[in-house]
Amino acid sequence: MSKVTRTLLQRWGASFRRGADFDSWGQLVEAIDEYQILARHLQKEAQSQHNDSEFTEEQKKTLGKIATCLELRSAALQSTQSQEEFKLEDLKKLEPILKNILTYNKEFPFDVQPVPLRKILAPGEEENLEFEEDEEEGGAGAGSPDSFPARVPGVTEGTLLPRLPSEPGMTLLTIKIEKIGLKDAGQCIDPYITVSVKDMNGVDLTPVQDTPLASRKEDTYVHFNVDIELQKHVEKLTKGAAIFFEFKHYKPKKRFTSTKCFAFMEMDEIKPGPIVIELYKKPTDFKRKKLQLLTKKPLYLHLHQTLHKE
Repeated sequence: MSKVTRTLLQRWGASFRRGADFDSWGQLVEAIDEYQILARHLQKEAQSQHNDSEFTEEQKKTLGKIATCLELRSAALQSTQSQEEFKLEDLKKLEPILKNILTYNKEFPFDVQPVPLRKILAPGEEENLEFEEDEEEGGAGAGSPDSFPARVPGVTEGTLLPRLPSEPGMTLLTIKIEKIGLKDAGQCIDPYITVSVKDMNGVDLTPVQDTPLASRKEDTYVHFNVDIELQKHVEKLTKGAAIFFEFKHYKPKKRFTSTKCFAFMEMDEIKPGPIVIELYKKPTDFKRKKLQLLTKKPLYLHLHQTLHKE
């Protein structure tokens, strides 16, 4: 095993333990963040095409399945229903598999499939895992500014999709995300918004889209001025669906991209013209069961809607 691979496995193991510890302590927001960033790293390795990879195709499949389980546990923590979907005790069974991935040759304990990696990772979600050796080598150590890793530059152009073809009698929706009001707007690093459309159970009805990084920050506003094309005709959205907007930013001390707050728009709010919607505390509650306003201050997400009908 090369030094790079050994370091990689140590970091994955440390991340797994941090997430499980947060989970067991009831720090759900931190656990979800840790699980999701580790899942992205494992998915990335699982789909890596590098010829010099020390992982076999079978081992990559196992990494992909562990990533799926991390996503399942993360989803269970975000659910307001019973958390029977994937328990912490189940997840803990995967730690020795991850630790011994190069020699593991048994059947995977859960019937899951690797989930496909989104084509473009969100800004700041990749760490330079190969060259972070300070902690192992007795260097600056975690927590001091000198030990923060150099970030792999994030993709800044977003993952926006073009408008769908028009259909007679059907309506398409364009939402311009103008700006979001935040008391610490100027301190947000690499801010962007993830837009998704969910049914009442939190299931995606359209592909998820990320905006490019914000165009500018001033006072208490982060400006985007970007158009989102809804990837389904309005008439085809299921009853009770909602459009979610998750504001995300990079946290250098924690070294991952985190959701700061979210907002959503329900179907009866789809109408031409400007609209302002309230901001809620994370984690994102896609089922809209336990909503907590981010602040008592009058801070909102400012949108403008345009309807296109044949």
